[in-house]
Amino acid sequence: MVLALLAVTCLAALGSAALALAAPGRAAAAVRAALADRLDALARGQEREERALREELSGLRAEQAASAAQLRAELRGALQGVELRLEALRRAVDEKLAALQQESARQLEEMRRTVDEKLQGTLEQRLGEAFRLVGERLEAVQRGLGEMQTLASGVGDLKKVLSNVKVRGTWGEIQLGHLLAQVLAPEQYAANVTTRPHASERVEFAVRLPGGERGEEVLLPIDSKFPVEDYQRLVEASERGDAAAVEACGRQLEARLEACAQDIRDKYLNPPSTTDFGLLFLPTEGLYAEAARRSGLIERLQREQRVVLAGPTTLAALLNSLQMGFRTLAIQRRSSEVWQVLGAVKAEFGKFGEVLAAVEKKLVEASHKLGVVGTRSRAIERQLRGVQELSPEEAPALLLREAAREVSPEGDG
Repeated sequence: MVLALLAVTCLAALGSAALALAAPGRAAAAVRAALADRLDALARGQEREERALREELSGLRAEQAASAAQLRAELRGALQGVELRLEALRRAVDEKLAALQQESARQLEEMRRTVDEKLQGTLEQRLGEAFRLVGERLEAVQRGLGEMQTLASGVGDLKKVLSNVKVRGTWGEIQLGHLLAQVLAPEQYAANVTTRPHASERVEFAVRLPGGERGEEVLLPIDSKFPVEDYQRLVEASERGDAAAVEACGRQLEARLEACAQDIRDKYLNPPSTTDFGLLFLPTEGLYAEAARRSGLIERLQREQRVVLAGPTTLAALLNSLQMGFRTLAIQRRSSEVWQVLGAVKAEFGKFGEVLAAVEKKLVEASHKLGVVGTRSRAIERQLRGVQELSPEEAPALLLREAAREVSPEGDG
């Protein structure tokens, strides 16, 4: 700021000097004297400002030093207070830890005494229970041995029962009936069915399959066979390790199964009333596995006798596939009904579109009417702005007086 004032003054002096050059010599001397006085005054003013600035800077330094000293004193006091609080906290924590250690030691001692007392009692109790359990287990083992003996005698009785051909056939028929009942609906199969006209032979079960376009049904004959003697002889020869006897018994089992398949073909197959093949059900998985293990037996029965072998598992899979076929056929039969329903829905949907368009038109008209009503209501409000509004108490009384005034002339008339 001082430099700016000095520059302005110098410029003014230079301007005055320039004017003085054009004046006579005496005026030039007066101008030079005035200029010199002005420069001395400026120099003295600058010195005074510099001294003031130095004094102000000295004061600021003194204030800063005093503030710093005061701040250091405050920080020192605060640190001392913090150290005192930390020391008090440390002492309190030490006291709490010491008390906690003493309490923990006391509780641990009590727990040790309690555990020692209970351990002795528990050990005696456990030993007694262990001896009691050992005795009970020994009794259970004895009972199990007795039950195993009973089961062995029951197996012997079962062998005696299965040695009867009629009983074996009944058991296989019951198992076959249970499998059919689990997978198929009652109307999808029949029991003890005659497949040939004027014949007395009845197949144990027959699955009703859908026929041609006229809707007649086709029967799938299923008969149960259980050649347990041949299979038992084969198992016994295999357990003895007699290869020759195993081969001979295997051929006997094949011959027996071929005879059963031929019996089904001759008695129960009667196309087109039945399918051109039948099912030979073997009640046990072991017997079916042995038949499947014989090389070419299943293919030969299918090719020559038109009979398919089936065990419990394979029959269940076959019945499931038949069930899926029944469902597919039902869907095909109902497809025409579905198309009719869709056609009716389509027609009704067209009518619904017309009704919806009419409703839309009415809604547009109502919306237009509402817009007109809103416009009229706003016009009425503009007209009524200048009318003074009565209080809620005065308005009913005024309306009653107006109504009475309108009624009185009519009564007079």
